[in-house]
Amino acid sequence: MKSVYLHIPFCHEICHYCDFTKIYYQESLADSYIEALEKEISMYVDSRKKVRTIYIGGGTPTSLSDRQFEAMLKAVARHFDIRDDVEFTIEANPGDFSKEKMNMLRLYGVNRISLGVQVLDDQFLKALNRSHQVKDVYETVDLLHQNGMENLSMDFIYALPGQTFSLFKETLKEAISFGLPHYSSYSLQIEPQTVFYIRYRQGKLTKPDEGIEANMYLHLIEEMNRHGILQYEISNFARPGFESRHNLTYWNNDYYYGFGAGAHSYFPGRRVVNIRPVNHYIKSIETGRKPVLHEEKITLKERIEEEMFLGLRKTEGVSRKKFFKQYHQTIDELYGERLNDLKEKNWLMDDGDVIRLTTRGMLFGNDVFQAFLLDGDPFGE
Repeated sequence: MKSVYLHIPFCHEICHYCDFTKIYYQESLADSYIEALEKEISMYVDSRKKVRTIYIGGGTPTSLSDRQFEAMLKAVARHFDIRDDVEFTIEANPGDFSKEKMNMLRLYGVNRISLGVQVLDDQFLKALNRSHQVKDVYETVDLLHQNGMENLSMDFIYALPGQTFSLFKETLKEAISFGLPHYSSYSLQIEPQTVFYIRYRQGKLTKPDEGIEANMYLHLIEEMNRHGILQYEISNFARPGFESRHNLTYWNNDYYYGFGAGAHSYFPGRRVVNIRPVNHYIKSIETGRKPVLHEEKITLKERIEEEMFLGLRKTEGVSRKKFFKQYHQTIDELYGERLNDLKEKNWLMDDGDVIRLTTRGMLFGNDVFQAFLLDGDPFGE
């Protein structure tokens, strides 16, 4: 297994757009959760296992108290070999770092921070129900730099309700001015069981139209590349050498552990999904059972489909040679007519070995990916 993901579901505020497994922070519940999390890890890993990447996400990991934050990091250190070449990322909210948490990063080998900035405009931050302000972003980046943390990533969202193209340009320009080595940017998706979804159904919320959203995305790509922050995945940009190795685990269709409420694990031939409700997750572990909601077999058909649409998310695309070496099938045998159709639409480019999305194809990514769903069961599994 190359990678480890740990989910911390606690937040001091619940963002209006978020559909991840999350719950308001409660000190005693968080104590029980951290204890359960280490017990779950012990069910799969009994010694200091070597991995390439560790990623602690949420929720908001930095919403934990200093004592709980350290307990979480100690649990990781007891079960995984934290070497210099391990990429160890923690998601954080601007304004959440105490002096104690900052010291812990260095002590426990954390070498990458992903900041959930979302937008650099206080009015929009309030509308999203974010707990920070723009000034907190500047203060947190300065604090991290002062403490030797250079491998920083900034997440932000575009196509927000009420956001014009001009306002998006201002946020993007300001984000780039931080000079960080990595940025992730996603268009707002209105997901069920969120405040935004309720407002959308009530007719109280509208997004920018598709044309404006597309122009925002095209401007994002152009400006990032112009500043030497190269696109390496549909929504991710980095200076060379600072690509997220952990997220590349997913896009390369590699295996990974997932620990915590609602976390997913991907093992050879199977995917495991954990129980989502935090109380149920803790109770399952307290009774000595793995907190598995369901486990599904991954067939060859499904693995090939995922290889294609995950691989095509990357700007490096999918190599015919690597695909054949992995699956003993050619891409053209499986998808020949579909490839031609996608190329005619200018959604794919093909140099004879590597197949990549065009910029236009990135705008229609979901339509492209659906084309790689195979009919029936061609392998007789």
